[in-house]
Amino acid sequence: MPTTEPELPQDPAVRRKLTRRGILAASAGAAAALGAAGMNVLQTNQPAIAHGQLRAEPLIPARNRGIILYSVRDRITAAPDDSGVPYGFERVLARLAELGYKEIEFAGYTQHSSILGRQITPAEIRKILDDNGLVANGCHVSINPATFEEQMDIAETLGMKNLGTGSDPTNSSYTADWDAAADVWNDLGRQARKRGLRLYTHNHDAAYSFLLDAGPLDANGRPTRSSGTRRLEYFFRRTDPRYVFFELDIYWAYVARFKHQKYVDRYGRERTDLFDPILNVVDQSKRFPLFHAKDGNRNSALANGHEMVPFGEGDINFQQFFQTIGDPDFRHANWEQDNAPGGTTNPGQSLDFAALSYTNMSEMTIYRR
Repeated sequence: MPTTEPELPQDPAVRRKLTRRGILAASAGAAAALGAAGMNVLQTNQPAIAHGQLRAEPLIPARNRGIILYSVRDRITAAPDDSGVPYGFERVLARLAELGYKEIEFAGYTQHSSILGRQITPAEIRKILDDNGLVANGCHVSINPATFEEQMDIAETLGMKNLGTGSDPTNSSYTADWDAAADVWNDLGRQARKRGLRLYTHNHDAAYSFLLDAGPLDANGRPTRSSGTRRLEYFFRRTDPRYVFFELDIYWAYVARFKHQKYVDRYGRERTDLFDPILNVVDQSKRFPLFHAKDGNRNSALANGHEMVPFGEGDINFQQFFQTIGDPDFRHANWEQDNAPGGTTNPGQSLDFAALSYTNMSEMTIYRR
């Protein structure tokens, strides 16, 4: 049997389509082996199938495929309308369950008050989850000592194991502020663990920009240059791995790779350091239970270097990412697309993107011996 991988199509459009559907990447050799044996490339929404010494499995197990409701926030918060598109928690969660999603990450706990004539309660949301076979795997709320007990109560009611925020622990560029944030998070994380919860923070690109921690001081006595340490990487070291966890937003991590490549060292010399999202996770493997599976197309003309698209329709190599970091039982992938809502002209767009994204996520395959 040949040991070389098949040559890819030369037409760039064909190559792009193959990449966007996540069909080849790291498992191309195995797929070729199956093809040579007269077998079709297997889809991952089917049970694991064995053929000779190879078996095909879902790259992301079905039970770990989730969605953060921020992606469909327009329909969660919509008032009853005649569009035929689901609205509110009861109808939207039922639709997401029909699409195949098993896990829900919350981005708030409110819907339009006209649906019930009052605001829905966490206990009522929990019943909707249970009725649809859904599990709450996390949330984006404000994390601070004053309201933390209340947030843990809600998390417990909803049955979630992770309690988190969509914001950085601090927006500062200085180590003193990250030290202070680490002290707070270590304490809150310890409280969370006592109640069976993991406290986590979610990154945007700025979390992987460089600290100002070296060189001459400014008028306020703050450093003006960098040792090359990135903010969140410093926070990794300053927080206790038993109490503080992380959710990697994969899209924003690749934006960081594009935007935050250079820093000025203590001697005034410009240095280049390329951020690697995969190695970032592997080096802190057991601290990343959650991921935002957010896709984008590369576009260097944009400030972020990428533009968001539905999962599996962009350039980010999720096949390589999830296959390399491994430990699929521990990892939970929540689809997110910030720009999914279509507004009044297309109220069904966010749920349509949710359907497409789930299909693409379910079709990623890993081949094992």
